Amino acid sequence: MVLGHPDARLRPFVDRYVGYREWALRPSVRRQAAGAFVVLILGWGAPLDVVDPRCATRGAYRVDSFVAGTFDGYCTTRTVGVGLGVELLLAPLAARRILGVPLGELTNRAVAVEQLPGGWLARLRERVAETPDWPGRFRLLDAALAGRLAATAPVDPRLEWAWRRLSGAAAPAVGAPAGGPETGPAAAGDRETGPGPAPAGGREAGPPGGGTVGPAGGRRTTGPPDGAVVGPVGVGALADELGWSRRHLAATFRREVGLPPKVTARLLRFARAHAALTADRPPGTAAPAGAEVAARYGYSDQSHLIREFHEFAGVTPATLLRSHSSNPG
Repeated sequence: MVLGHPDARLRPFVDRYVGYREWALRPSVRRQAAGAFVVLILGWGAPLDVVDPRCATRGAYRVDSFVAGTFDGYCTTRTVGVGLGVELLLAPLAARRILGVPLGELTNRAVAVEQLPGGWLARLRERVAETPDWPGRFRLLDAALAGRLAATAPVDPRLEWAWRRLSGAAAPAVGAPAGGPETGPAAAGDRETGPGPAPAGGREAGPPGGGTVGPAGGRRTTGPPDGAVVGPVGVGALADELGWSRRHLAATFRREVGLPPKVTARLLRFARAHAALTADRPPGTAAPAGAEVAARYGYSDQSHLIREFHEFAGVTPATLLRSHSSNPG
């Protein structure tokens, strides 16, 4: 894998680029966890299938480049051969702006990039594939994404505020500015980590974790500013804070994020619990017990945690720990 750091101006929207080369001499089948995030794969190697076991027609088959919208259930990927490509994980509001389509059109779906409006992703995939080195590919992505952001209007700030409140991130008072993109210098260079299994399909490693999910998918490691509203909130209380009805809040989330707010909140909690169980640890350090994780992240008990992992990951927490690849995404 080769990790690329987007231009600083893009980092509120894109956490990182993951370039990969993956060898699968025999068919490789992976279970990919649900998540309130969007996966974009631009590939030019062996194709793969992305399958939702609940509905085969929502998948994508024999594709090397695709977008997977927000999913409220796990899916599987299958590939064989040598996969080459670059992966981006995007929080919904960043994806909504970059892709230019309401995410309700992509809920629980994987769509080949050729099927998305405008054809710009398909053209970008060709240019990235023709570029001979990773730094050049990442610069192409920088330019293309910056162009998309310049050409699209920001999302409704109330919706961004609602996302931050559901995720437990720091949020200013309703109507206060949430802050603009960073304008500092770009990161110096990209880091190559050597060959290894790339996250083909984008979900095996689980939802983004290792910190509080920011408004555009970036991980926040600093505390909230003074006077900020912090902590997960119930859907009814969130609607009251926004001055919206619960019906309007739910309809807006379904259209723009792809999932209703209650499911989104459950997936964000699952992301934190998943990250706590699968994060890299020093040798000899055990993962926290299931009961501890359940209590820490607001599950009613360990059985509740296990049911959610069955629904969103297709396995129990114990099974996940035995099979985890130690690549927490």
